[in-house]
Amino acid sequence: MPAMNSSAATPVVRSDARVIGLIGFAHATSHFFHLLLPPLFPWLMPEFNLGFTGIGAVMTVFFIVSGVGQAISGFVVDRIGPRRVLLAGIACFVLAALLLSVANSYALLVAVGALAGLGNSVFHPADFTVLNRKVSSARLGHAFSVHGLAGNLGWAISPLFLTGIAAAAGWRAAAWGAAALGALAWMVIWLSRETTDVLPASAAERKQEGTAKPTTFGFLGVGAVWMCFSFFLVITTAFGALQNFATPVMQNLYGLSVAAAAATLTAFLLGGAAGIVAGGVLAVRSDSHDRLIAAALCGAALVALLIASGILPAGSVFLAMGTMGFCSGIAGPSRDLLVRRAAMANFGQRAFGRVYGFVYSGLDIGLALSPLLFGALMDGGRFAAVLVGVALLQGIAVLTALRVGRNQPVST
Repeated sequence: MPAMNSSAATPVVRSDARVIGLIGFAHATSHFFHLLLPPLFPWLMPEFNLGFTGIGAVMTVFFIVSGVGQAISGFVVDRIGPRRVLLAGIACFVLAALLLSVANSYALLVAVGALAGLGNSVFHPADFTVLNRKVSSARLGHAFSVHGLAGNLGWAISPLFLTGIAAAAGWRAAAWGAAALGALAWMVIWLSRETTDVLPASAAERKQEGTAKPTTFGFLGVGAVWMCFSFFLVITTAFGALQNFATPVMQNLYGLSVAAAAATLTAFLLGGAAGIVAGGVLAVRSDSHDRLIAAALCGAALVALLIASGILPAGSVFLAMGTMGFCSGIAGPSRDLLVRRAAMANFGQRAFGRVYGFVYSGLDIGLALSPLLFGALMDGGRFAAVLVGVALLQGIAVLTALRVGRNQPVST
């Protein structure tokens, strides 16, 4: 009997691995194109005679389109399935890169930002629908961990790839290179029909999901969904502060050189990647995902306050930033499972797309708001206040996670 169970489990493990790997690859692609423009700013700004405000506005367009599109694409995923939506999103990336390669005006740069934002908008609702529907529950924590880790890998590869080509052959050649990479990703997803196809919920599933709301916008009336949205909004606003301003903050608080200060951000991101791996293991072993998130983010907030105090030796800031990133990363897989719990408890499997799409649109809004909120503190020379603000937002995120966990059943 044990041998039969092992034999029966093998195809499931292989199927889970295929789905996790493919969706991880798709997520890495989305993060790669998330940074289609920023690495090329040093070339684009003189080419189009732009300042930081002008080029930054292009990314504002990216985030606005991505945020609105993410909420809308969730409905499309629920209606037609994630496969075609994923393919459409990657096609937008390819078109954005091609348009960038021939751009000769600021208006076309804005159009590139809008197209890339539209492509970026589909991945969370589509990815999480596939993962939740096709990966065994026992491996969902690992699936979400790989998903987050792959996204970080896409972020890491993009600047190296684009700046390397731009330095050797110009920024237009870099855009062509990105288009070629996007076309390759599109082909991989197109050839993986069996892995990415998700059928509508069966009659049996619909009967079992008796608590599911029948109305299209019923999810907007559920407090847990708004709490999840708020969680993503505040935690990403905090992340955006570090992503945008960690280097000048560390320069001014600890007297670090530009290179050393930038290295503290690298330490934060590397710590975050390690935390995601550890968080996947912990999420699988625990049902108290809200408490795990709370413990991890409380740790991150305390480290942020410690750095803000300015009392650390300059050489230890790297370790502190890595520790804060590690704590933040731990919360990632449990965060995604908490959203799944809220979706399953209220709607079942039929609304994964719209719930994830709406909730994760908070990411884009947070990234769009962060430079505005913390930029004012930076302009006022209140560098420590930036880190205090990060800690405050992490604390608010803890409260929203605990609120979601307290109002939802543990097992879904």
